[in-house]
Amino acid sequence: MGLKRTDEFRQDAVRIALTSGLTRKQVADDLGVGMSTLNKWITAHRDTNVVSQEDLDLAKENERLRRENRLLKEEREILKKATQFFAGLKQ
Repeated sequence: MGLKRTDEFRQDAVRIALTSGLTRKQVADDLGVGMSTLNKWITAHRDTNVVSQEDLDLAKENERLRRENRLLKEEREILKKATQFFAGLKQ
């Protein structure tokens, strides 16, 4: 039989899964629990105050900024390659 986790552990796992920006798989692996177990905990604690609205808003903002940052890095790499290409044409 599996290890019985405390309610506090479950609540912390849900908070981390919903606000850390990590995938559920990463959180489950880091905490040493199965994906299905973590998903059950998230479903069970979804309507509780485990995660404040402010924390959820911050997590959404962080995710938006990560996407924007990734896009900007990709654009910068394209511009670097274009600059190298056009610099090579002048010679």
